[in-house]
Order: sequence, then structure tokens, then C-alpha cells
Amino acid sequence: MGTGIPRPLLLTTAAVTGALLLSSVPAAARPGPPADGGGTGNGVHRERDAAGQGQAARTPAGAAAAALDDRASSGPRHDGGYPRRTRLAPPAPDPADKSIKLGLTPYHSIAPKLNALQKLGDRVSVEVSGRSAGGHDLYLVTVTAPESDREAREQERMRELIENAPAAAAEDRRIKADYKAPVFINNNIHGNEWEGTDAALKLIEELARAKDRKTADLLAKTRIYLNVTANPDGRIAGTRANSNGFDLNRDFVTATQPEARAIRRIAIDKQPAVMIDLHGYVNGTLIKPTTPPHGENYEYDLFLKNSYANALGMERAVNGLGYTVEKDGVEPAVIPFRDQAEGWDDWPPVFTPQYMPFQGAVAAHTVEFPMQVNNRSYDTLPVAELRRRAAVNTDIAGAAMRATLDYTAGKRSSVIADQIETFRRGAAGAAQVPVSRESVPGVPGIGPEDVYTTDFPRAYVVPAGRDQRSATAAARLVDHLVANDVKVERARRDFRLGGRPYEAGSYVVDMRQPKRGLANVILHEGRDISADVSTMYDISGWSLGLLWGASVEKVHKAAPGGLDVPGRTVRAAAPAGHVAPRGDLRLRLDDPKELAALNSLLRDGVKVRRTADGSALVPAPARGKAAALAVRYGVSFHATRAKGVAPLHRARVAAAVTPGELFALREMGFEVLPVSTAALNAGFDWSRADVLFVSSGLEYGKLDAAARGALDAFLAGGGGLVGRGAAGAALNAGAGLLAAEPVEGNGDANGVVRVSNAGGAVSGGAPEHTFVYSPMWFTDLGPGVRVEQSYATGNPLVSGHWRAAGDGGGPQDAAGRAAVVSGTSAKGAGVVLFGTEPLFRAHPKGAFAQVGRALISSAG
Repeated sequence: MGTGIPRPLLLTTAAVTGALLLSSVPAAARPGPPADGGGTGNGVHRERDAAGQGQAARTPAGAAAAALDDRASSGPRHDGGYPRRTRLAPPAPDPADKSIKLGLTPYHSIAPKLNALQKLGDRVSVEVSGRSAGGHDLYLVTVTAPESDREAREQERMRELIENAPAAAAEDRRIKADYKAPVFINNNIHGNEWEGTDAALKLIEELARAKDRKTADLLAKTRIYLNVTANPDGRIAGTRANSNGFDLNRDFVTATQPEARAIRRIAIDKQPAVMIDLHGYVNGTLIKPTTPPHGENYEYDLFLKNSYANALGMERAVNGLGYTVEKDGVEPAVIPFRDQAEGWDDWPPVFTPQYMPFQGAVAAHTVEFPMQVNNRSYDTLPVAELRRRAAVNTDIAGAAMRATLDYTAGKRSSVIADQIETFRRGAAGAAQVPVSRESVPGVPGIGPEDVYTTDFPRAYVVPAGRDQRSATAAARLVDHLVANDVKVERARRDFRLGGRPYEAGSYVVDMRQPKRGLANVILHEGRDISADVSTMYDISGWSLGLLWGASVEKVHKAAPGGLDVPGRTVRAAAPAGHVAPRGDLRLRLDDPKELAALNSLLRDGVKVRRTADGSALVPAPARGKAAALAVRYGVSFHATRAKGVAPLHRARVAAAVTPGELFALREMGFEVLPVSTAALNAGFDWSRADVLFVSSGLEYGKLDAAARGALDAFLAGGGGLVGRGAAGAALNAGAGLLAAEPVEGNGDANGVVRVSNAGGAVSGGAPEHTFVYSPMWFTDLGPGVRVEQSYATGNPLVSGHWRAAGDGGGPQDAAGRAAVVSGTSAKGAGVVLFGTEPLFRAHPKGAFAQVGRALISSAG
């Protein structure tokens, strides 16, 4: 450990040595889910199923459609001064809103309150920043001193200068004197962690009504942005997730859900220097900064300096409320960086506060209020006790908010200077500054375990013309970079970079740009941190550069004069769709958008046939439909003389899967019928399905005799099975289908792995990398069982956290083993089994089509 105040160790079982690490933190303050499943929890947290109870997802198709259509909302306004009046239309009252039992504000009452708050003076503005997956308005409130149109334009000019010309911004006297420090307060992103919303409404009213000089000075120096409820779907239903079953606080970087995209838009447009994200429930109040490992792409010295100082202020404010263990059941606040060794990391950029630093925040916090009111507590505790706890939490959330505003106002000059320096380092290509007692004075306990830095490449190139299959994926990746405010250029003519030739049309990401950290987060392969810590809270590896199907090349050095690329900055990728002018058409099925196009053709009755390599043969008369789909999905239909070997039909999928998998299947255009053990026992009409996909919530041994018989008859009558993970392998074994012995690796392991593909109907066109979570492989393969994909030899883990347990289960045990197998069972069912996780949270987009091809081939 470093010098200074020693951190106590987290109570956990070390995966390698088996030694017990002891903690001096009070038991109630240790990270970990309470007995009834509340809180956020220690160790790996993942959405294994719809409710963490082994259930299969049954989310409505309409929510998926709403999330996939991002055209409905343009986000907050970019013009005009403040206040900005919006008359909100209140939704119909919902007496079933779960907030009501807690004495908190139901969603339907928020709009009327905000309408009233706007009338209190000239400080409060309300805008609709988007709509949730369930169709509910998202409310962004801005509290600041009034600004004329001219003054607002000047604030925007300064904001733009800070990001795009940081060296000049550092010398700009107007910025030093007049720029309002932006603060972002995000509330209720987990729907059943309610109280931040109510604290925010109280804070808005206090600021609107206050007549004191301190408040006037605060609002003259800051703009305070409050996302009143980031997850109205979950607030109403009392669920952690939104209407699609997504944990929104795992959706950053991929941004599949409209709520996450709305927050991303706020981050880009408002450029918060300080932000807090209000959660529950950990007792005592948990106030980050976090334990190692720390995100290696941050300017962590600037981030830690401000985040730790603000955490101390929030700690004083929370403890100063006077709640005690004896009187109220409230433990003193905990700051993980100071008080714990590991278990609450800021390594993955999927959480809101871990994403915000890449958009300029130099202090960002998760705050967990202490008194549990959700899950089992919600159902079992008396209403009076629930309301007492909710009032305590609201009080604590408000104290954290006010302390953050005090810190920002008091440190406005240095906070803005540090934001400018964050962007300056990126634009200049400056080296990161490792944290130490010298670089971050005043923060105790800094040691070598806190040093995480990276060497940024000089550039990334997404080549054009080398691989027609990746054109769709390249466009998706480029559009995603641009959506995250990463600057991308497209070459107008051929060029050389890093000693390699590239064709015109290639995309270049110059890493000397203000948001280089975010560019690297998206494109870099990541890092194997298995040896660094014994446990991780969430995912440890990600790489859209490796997992989204595009070719991405890293350039380490360029000419002394800089990047000599004849290009222009793009606002969107060039159209990737193409249709050959004559003859039959070949549609490869290597990308989820190609699967969506195929399913659209099949839904419209086009007679499509499968070719020997698993592609789709589209007849020439369907060229018009193909042209429309080429535009809609950005896919290519190439001329072919190949002959189809069998007709293709739209696979109707009975799916017992996680919410993310259900969403991915719908994204690919499959007709999905959610099922589960309970649904089959209640009676299910198997004539409606062609293939069964199982990864969660369906156990063969728990089916009653009638349901088991119906399932067996389906499998014997030509129905197929695609199984993923332990649940899929168990159903395969229970039904006596494919002879393949599943071997489970370390259940906490996750990350990006290298694989080897056999080609053919299932793994043809699959990328050389995929994602694993609780990885599995298959041995003792019976006759006729085909290995579709294997883990690479050596150490297959590229980035993430995967250790061997006491009895093995590490990456070396998986090396060279079968990761995906297929075959036809003695009962006649086509079966594909996955030991990988190719549909995980939209991270492995390039592998989605592998599942789609498996469903089609298994359906027969």
C-alpha cells in the first residue's frame, strides 16, 4: 500500500490464494448487497436475467422499438437565453406508481411540480430532454441566474473554446471572470432507488425561492442541471431497469437505450465540470471516488484531486445531519478510495460517473444513500418505516447536492482550469500525469496500486475498401464515435500513415483531440487486469474496436509534422449500402443489420434461399425491396451466380433469455415469443415457434410432465435449440440432445477473448474476438458434433478479468477448447450451444449475427 492513511482491505475471498482479506470498515459499510437483495453489491454485478431470480425476460416489443428509433427526440434546446419556459403536459395519474407507498413523488406529479416551480421567478427552466423506452418524458431542469440571448451565446462561445481550443481558453480572461461552471445532478437512474428525485425537487424550490446573497452568488457562477428522473419507467414500476429490462447505469459507451442517449446529449451539450449520480442503498452513505483499478484513460490526477475534495465536503454534510446508528440506524459515510482496498472500482466506463470524465467532468461521484426501501424491504416493512427511511435518504441526498454546489462555487476557477487542462492534454497529445503524493497533494494513501495510465496511439484508422463485409460495421462504429463527440475525418484520397497505405474513404481518428480518452475507450483493445485485483464489481474488458465487426488499425507514429491525411471532418459515416444493378443478389449474414434486412425480406414474403456458405440468395425481382433495405440498414447486396441450397424462412424464436438478449433478437428482426419454465407449464403452443433459444429462466427438470412432453415433441418434430451458458447446456442435457460436456470456467470472469472460427453456416464471417461472462467450453464431444468456434491457444483473454479458481477454470484451461458447438440430435433437432456471451449488452455487436445464423440453421 502507499504511504499516508492505510486503506482497510475488503472482506473477500482471494481467487488465487484463497486467503481471507479482512476489513476494518464496519460491516454495514462494506460494499455488498443486503440480505434481501438491495443495494448495488460487491463482486461482479450482472443482469443474468429479468429480475436476478433466474427469470426469463418478458419485456414488451414496443419498448424495444422505441429504443431502436432514436429519431423521436432532439434533446434540449441549443439556443436562447434563460429562463426557458416549457409548459409540461402532465401524464394521467397512476395510483399504482411505486413511489406513492414511500411517501415520495409519483412520476405523474413531477410535471405539475415543475410547472409550478417555473412560476416562482426567473431562475428555473425546464426542458424535455428525451423520452424513455416506455414513452415517458425525461425532464431536464436548469437553475441559474437569468441570461439574455447574448449572454447565453457568450456562455456557449466559452464552452466551445474550453473544449476545442483549450490552450486559448486557459488564457481567456472572460472565461476566468464570467464562465458559469456547469454542474450536473443525475437522479433515479435505477428506478427503485427513488429519493434523489425528491431531493432534487426540494433543491430546485430552495434555489428558486432563496433571497440570500450566497444563493445569488452561486447562481451567478454556475449553471445547475438536474435530470429529475433518469428512469421514469423504473420509478413507476419499482424496478431497477427501464421498460426494456436494461440497467441504464451499465449502458454508457454502448448507449443502446434512449435514456442513456439523453444523458450523453446533456454531457456533450452542457459539458459538466462536476457531477453526482444519486443511488441507494449502502449503509453508511457511500461517496466515491473509488478503489483500484482506476480507468486508465482518465486524466486521473485532475479527477482524483477534485473528486476526493468534493467527497470530503459531502461526507461532512451528510454526517452533519446528525443521524446516528443508535437513533436512526444510519452509519457514518464511507469514501471507498480512503476506506477500502478494492471492490468499488471505476475501471469500466459503463457507469454514468465513469463516463462523464471523458466529456470534461473533473469530479464525478456515485452517492449511495443508506436506508434500504426497495426489493424485499419494500414488500415487507411497514409503510411508516419505509417512509421514515425514504425521508432520511432524501435528506442525505439533498445534503450531498448542496455540498457539491458549495464545492463548485468555491472552487469555480480551479475546477474550470482543470477541465481546460483535461482537454488541453488531449489536444496536445500530452502524457498523462500518474497520481502520487506530489501530483495530488492532500489525498491520503496514494500508492502504486492507484497508478493506471496508458500510452495513447497517434491515431486509429478504420480502413475502406479492404473488406466489403466490414463496411456496415465501419459505418456503425464511426457514427457511434461521432455521437460521443469524438472527432473523425474521412480521407478524400489515398494516403500513407504509420508506414502503411490506405485508400480514399478510410476514416481517421487523430488522437490529438480533446476527447482522446473516450476515443481510446471505444477503440482500444483494453487490458488484462486479472493480476491487479482479486475481484471486480462489473465488466473488466470491452472494446468496440475489436467487437463491433469493423477493421480498426492502430497507428503509433506519424510524420514529425503531424498527420498528413487529405480529409474532412465527418458528421456521419458515408452511406454503406449497395445493391448490384443486375442479377440475383447475395446478402452476407455477418452483421446484425444484415439479419434485420433478411428478416424484413422474409416478412414481406420474398423467396430467399440459403447458399452453401450460409449467405442469403435474394432473387433479382426483389431488387427494389433490397434497395430500400440497403438505405435503411446500410447493407450491401452483391451480384452472385451462386445457387441456393435450401429455402430460408423467418425463424420464429421461443426465447428464455436475458433482457439484453431479447432486445438484440428484436434488433435483428426476429419474431420473438418470450417463454420460461412457468410459461411452458401453463401451456405453450409450440406450433407458433421454429426454434427455442435458452440462456435463462427455463429448466427442463422443473417442467411438469405435460410441458416436458410438449417440448420433447417440438424437438423431435424438427424444432431446433440454441443454448447459451449454463442454462442452455443444462436444457440440452436434460432433453438428451447433443453429446457435449459443458465445463464452467470462473463464474466471475469476463472480458474480450480471441477465438478461432471453423466457418460454415454458424461461424462463417464471425469475428476473431468475442465476449465472455462466466465462460464455458465443451469437451467429450459425441459423433457428429461440430466445433464451430474455439478459444484461441495460449492465453485467449485480451482484456478483462479472468482468474483460475482453486480447481481451475482459468483462461489457460479454456485455451484451444470448443467455445461453440453444433450438431443434429438423435431426436432430429438442430442444436447450437454457446459457451461465450455473444449478445452481451451490445458490446459484441460483431458477434450478434453468429447467434442469428445459429437460429436460422437450427430452425431447419
